[in-house]
Amino acid sequence: MTNTGNKPVYSLDVRVYYEDTDFGGVVYYANYLKFMERARTEYLRTLGFDQSLLFGEQRRMFVVRSADVQFVSPARFDDVLSVTAEVVKVRRASMEFVQQCTAVRSTANDTSGGSSSDLVATGKILIACLDADSFKPCAMPGALKMVLDS
Repeated sequence: MTNTGNKPVYSLDVRVYYEDTDFGGVVYYANYLKFMERARTEYLRTLGFDQSLLFGEQRRMFVVRSADVQFVSPARFDDVLSVTAEVVKVRRASMEFVQQCTAVRSTANDTSGGSSSDLVATGKILIACLDADSFKPCAMPGALKMVLDS
């Protein structure tokens, strides 16, 4: 996890498997949403908030309210993607993430073991907190909101 200003940016490495690609060998667009979901989930876990426990103990769940994803360049089979998750806005019952998927690739013909990073997708994802029984918006757990606000 790194910091930009005072907010942490979480990063998760995800390898692209054959099952993640389309007929042309390029990552199928919907899979970027899966990769971003994994990064958000692991980010919350590193902050000490397991979504299964929040659901079971506090009857709270997080759902995607909206997703704005931009596809910049193709990722391919066997690439390793660095998928970031950064909370940029926190409200009473929602949080907004900015995310990036960057392919980290070995530089061809480079004997020094160099690598390059190519931005492949970006996303702005709005997450809503819902009451698990009524599916109505509700306040985020206070401890989580406090951590995200700090």
